[in-house]
Parts: sequence; C-alpha cells; structure tokens
Amino acid sequence: MTSHDNNTNLYPFFAALRNCSNLSEVGLVGMQLGGRLPTSIAHPTLRLLDLQDNHISGPIPREIGNLTNITMLSLTSNLLNGTIPEEISLLSMLEQLFLSHNFFSSRIPATLSKLNHLGLIDLSSNKFSGEIPPSLGDLGQLRSLFLNNNLLSGSIPPKLLNCRNLNMLDLSYNQLTGRIPPEIAELREIRISINLSHNHLQGLLPIELSKLENVLEMDLSSNNLSGNIFPQILSCIAVTMINFSHNNLQEQLPDSLGDLRSLQVFDVSRNNISGKIPMSLSKINLTFLNLSFNDFNGMIPSGGIFSSFTNMSFLGNPSLCGVASSRPICPHKKHWFRSRMFLVIFVIVIVVSVLLSTVCCMIGIRHIKLMVSSRKIEGSRRKSAAPKITQNFPRLTYKELSDATGGFDEHKLIGTGSYGRVYKGVLPDDTSIAVKVLHLQSGNSIKSFNRECQVLKRIRHRNLIRIITACSLPDFKALVLPYMANGSLDSRLYPHSESGFSDLTLTQRVSICSDIAEGMAYLHHHSPVRVIHCDLKPSNVLLNDDMTALVSDFGIARLVTTAENSGGGAIDNMGNSTANILTGSVGYIAPEYGFGSNTSFRGDVYSFGVVVLEMVTRKRPTDDMFVGGLNLQKWVKNHYHGRLEKVVDSCLVSDSRDQSAEVKRMWEVAIEELIELGILCTQETPSNRPTMLDAADDLDRLKRYLSGDSTVTFASSLGISSSTLSND
Repeated sequence: MTSHDNNTNLYPFFAALRNCSNLSEVGLVGMQLGGRLPTSIAHPTLRLLDLQDNHISGPIPREIGNLTNITMLSLTSNLLNGTIPEEISLLSMLEQLFLSHNFFSSRIPATLSKLNHLGLIDLSSNKFSGEIPPSLGDLGQLRSLFLNNNLLSGSIPPKLLNCRNLNMLDLSYNQLTGRIPPEIAELREIRISINLSHNHLQGLLPIELSKLENVLEMDLSSNNLSGNIFPQILSCIAVTMINFSHNNLQEQLPDSLGDLRSLQVFDVSRNNISGKIPMSLSKINLTFLNLSFNDFNGMIPSGGIFSSFTNMSFLGNPSLCGVASSRPICPHKKHWFRSRMFLVIFVIVIVVSVLLSTVCCMIGIRHIKLMVSSRKIEGSRRKSAAPKITQNFPRLTYKELSDATGGFDEHKLIGTGSYGRVYKGVLPDDTSIAVKVLHLQSGNSIKSFNRECQVLKRIRHRNLIRIITACSLPDFKALVLPYMANGSLDSRLYPHSESGFSDLTLTQRVSICSDIAEGMAYLHHHSPVRVIHCDLKPSNVLLNDDMTALVSDFGIARLVTTAENSGGGAIDNMGNSTANILTGSVGYIAPEYGFGSNTSFRGDVYSFGVVVLEMVTRKRPTDDMFVGGLNLQKWVKNHYHGRLEKVVDSCLVSDSRDQSAEVKRMWEVAIEELIELGILCTQETPSNRPTMLDAADDLDRLKRYLSGDSTVTFASSLGISSSTLSND
C-alpha cells in the first residue's frame, strides 16, 4: 500500500471511508503507515479498527470518541505518545482495547471504567506512571488485564480484584509497593495466569493464593515477599508453574507440594528457605526445578524426577549432599566408632566371618570343576542371546554417538532448532543416522525430548519419521533418527542455489502434499493414541531417498484420548504442550489460538493448509509482504484469481516433461485444486475446515488424476465439483 505523502498523510484515506456507508472493519496491520491519526478517523458504522505494527506517531485524537459502535480497537506497536484521551469513555460498545508497545505516558485514565463491555485491556510496554485506577474493578466483564512493563507505582488497589471474571492478570515489571491484598482470593475464577513479578511488593506471602484453584501459572518472583510457602498451596490443583524466586521466603517447603500433580515448573531460588527437600516432590512429573541459593540441608532425594536433575538445580546450598552431579557425598556419623559396644560387635563379626569363610571354601572346592565347565555353556548362551536384544532394542552410548558424528563436529551439522541441533552420523556398520541433540538449558527442552519419545514409540506409519533409539543422560539427551538424504521440504522448496528455482515438479508437490495428509490423518484418526502435532511446517517435513514425505519433530505435540467432534469441541489431554499459550510457529498458528482457544485437530488442519499454499506459491507466510493483515491465503485469493496460466509458466519451470496444451490444462486443474484445498483448510472458523481424512482423500484423487486415471472425480467432502476437471 502506497498512499498520500508516502503513507504519512492518513487524512484523505479516512475521510474517503465516510463514503462507505456499510463499512464495519478496517485492518491495516503492518502496512508501514506513518504520520498522525487524523481527526477524520471516526466512522459511524465501524466495529473493528486494527492499525497495529505501523509507524503512526503523535497522540490519539479526541475524535476517537465518535467511534460509538466500535468493539475492537488495536493501535499496538506504533509510535503513539501522550495520554489516552478522556473521550475514549464514549466507546460504550468497546470489548477489546490494544494499546501496547507505544510511548504513552502520564496516568491511566479512570474513565476506562465506564466501558462496561470491556473484556480485554492491554496497555503493556508503555510509560504509564502513577497508581492503578481502582475504578477498573468496576469492569465486571473484564477477562484479561495487561499493565506490565510500565512505570506504575503505589499499591495494588483491593477494588481492582473485584474483577472476578479475570482469566489473566499481568502487573509485572512495574514499581508497585505494599502488600498483596487478601482480596486476591476473589479471583478464584482466574484460569490462566497471575503475574506480579519484578515489583517491590512486600509482606507475607498471602495464604489467600490457595483459593486460586484453577490458575495455571503463578509468578510472584523478584519482590520482597517474606513468610513461608503454606501447606494449603495444595488447593491450587491445576497449577503447572510456580515461580517464587528472588524473595525473602523462609522456613521449610511443605510436603503438600507433592499433591500438585499438574506442577511442571517450580522455582524458589534465591530465598532463605531451610530444612530438607520434601521427598513428595519425586511424585510429580516436574520438568524444571530450581532450589538454588537457599539454606537447604541434608540429602537430596533420589529416584523419580530427582534422577534427571543436575547440580544446577541445587547451587548455593552448602549443607546439601547426595546423588546430584558435583554434590558432596553425605558424611556418616562417626561417634559410634568410639563406643566399646562397637568394638565387641566388630570382633564377633570378624570371628564368625572367618569360620564361615573356611566352610564356604571347602564346599566351593568341590564345585570348581563344575563351575569351570559351565562357563563355556553360559558364555555361548549369552553370545547367542545378545544379537536378538541388540536387534530389538538398539542401544547407542554417548561415545558411540560422538564417534559417529566426529565429536559432534560443526561440519556434520545439518539442522538447528529452538530445542537443539541435528548432526549427520555414520555408525560402524555404515548406517547413516541423524542425531538430534537437545539443549538442556531450559525445562522446555527436556519436556520436548520426553514428549517426542512418548509420541514416536506409539506411532508407526510410512509418512511419519520413525525413531531408531534414544540416549538419555542427566547432562545429555539425544534422539537417533534415520538420515534423510533429500533433507527437509523447506530446503527443497526454497533452495539456496543461484537459479532460485525449486526442482520439485508439480507431480512431486502433489505427492508430497498427499504424503503429509496421509501421515496427519493417521495421527488424528487411526493411531493407538490420537496426536495433535502442533508445529506442522515445511522444515518439519523430511524427504527420503524416493522423495516420500515424512512428518517429523513431535517436541510440542499433544496426546489425546478422545477424537475431536465435528464441531471442533474439547478433547481430553494426556499431557500438556510445551508451549504455555500459543502452540506452533509464527505463520502456521491457527488464528483461534491467539484468542485462548484450546489446541485442537483443526489447528493442525490450518497449518497444513498454509503448507499447501506454500507448495503452490513458494512464498513463506512470514515473508515481509505478509506481516500484518495481508496473510498468505488472502494474497493467494487476490493474486491467483484468473491467472492460472501465469502460475503454470512461472511456478513449474523446473518440470522437463512434455508441456503440451493438454498437460498444461491438467496442471491448471491441479493448481486450482491445491489452492482451493489450501484456502478451505485455512478458514477463520475451525468448524468450516475439513478433516485431515477429507484432505488426504482429495489429494489421493488428485494424484491419480495427474497419473492419467480418467475415472477420478472430485465431488466429495471438500465440496469441489467434478466439473472442475473437464479438459475442454
């Protein structure tokens, strides 16, 4: 978009919108717009205005109050400054207000409390100062409040906690003082997170926190809180993350922590907590534990989750000892050695031992010959059994993996990701392997490893990567997978050669899409435990020697016990994803995830649709041209409508087969079907998307059509008419 004065004069544009009498939505996200918001911004019928991620500067004009029908206003990530005008209180229908990542200063206006329909307020990452207006507690519909990363001071107003429908409350990274009000117990409906970290809060850790039975994440770190962690914390049965680090907490940890069966992350580092580490913690499936820099003493519990934690979880506790790496061995009490009773018992034990040893030696001599002869038999049995065990349960040590990859040489590196690196290796029997080594700096990496092992051992399909074995040590975790000579789909679709063209033919692209759909359909509908992949994208699709596509990387997958219904309803999770809120990669995340919807099979369908559109366009959804409101699917609708002949000539130049008129017509049909499938899979409403079974069935017919099968039709679940395939 290029407009007046190089996109710095917005007045003519908004003035022209007044002629659009039925206009309800304006989305100009990431359009490089500059200048100031004009006084002509008001439009009587406008319900949604989204101008985020631009370069708009200056204050918000008072005329904003004339948008009387607006329900969503987003000015996030601009250069706006000044104050929020009082006239914003006239937006009586407003439900969502996004003003984060700007340069607003002064105080938060109390008049926001007049907006009775507000369900979300995001004023984070600005320079707001002064106290939090207590009147915000009058917003009975408020579900999400983000005031983090500002300069707010004073205490947390108790009245604010009257917002009993809150799901998320973030007041972190401010200068708040005083105590946490006991009225915090009124937020018992909070279901996602409460974050009061990085402030100057003081006083006792409020026992009223135990009333938050549904909260998932609780972060009160980096304050001046004192007191102890109370046993009643066990009432927070849904909590997955507790961070009380960098405070002044004291006394012992309660044994009731072991009853928090959903807890995955527990950080109480840099406090003054003393006593022994509760054994009950070994009953929880923790992925991250930090007890560093306290006054714990005694032995570190062994077994359970404690066998996977290293010394990094226990630093700065000089009185601790036990099995963790680099911890001293617990000393034994020595005063017993000084007693006379010990000496008497010691002598008796020695005498009895000598007598028993003599008797055993005499009996043993008689059996020496039998033992010698049996060794050969036993040895032969072991040798005969060993190959079978090795074949069924291959074991590779750290040294063997190191030797296979040249000591994890950088020249053997074939891929990197957020959770680790992948190296090519060659075993002594000349088998080529891919070794995925995980970074262990975060709890999410260990969780990713456990989740990928959990998924891969349950699934088996020709279009899903198989696991050869795994190597798990306290300080090293790796997956051993088959080496794919043709690399990832991403590397073949976007080659780094000088030509810049992909060498994938149309037939190969359709076949790869079909392979992906088959693998995903198996995960969703046929595997022993249904799996939601959560991160489907070209870099997570590998190509074997015959160009068969295999879906890989299940590090953030979800296992479910019941299939999703046709309406995209709720599912029963066997385990949580590694992601806290949004699950997946930018550009491939289903839009409903941004509004707090649960992870679902339809989210995978959305990601698959983006991949299909990439196969046609060879454009990434994260390209600069797609930042903001113009996404890949909208661009496809605008760019390829009525231009299939151009697509055939430009997108498929690498296909060296006969390019007769009949073949080109078949290509046009195939491309049209791929585009329609991609758009159907990326519908905004999840229930409007097909299932992966539908997509796999349609792509199978398209693959057979390209191979010359004249019996193929396309009238099916996707609603694509068979007349589309007429060759006239």
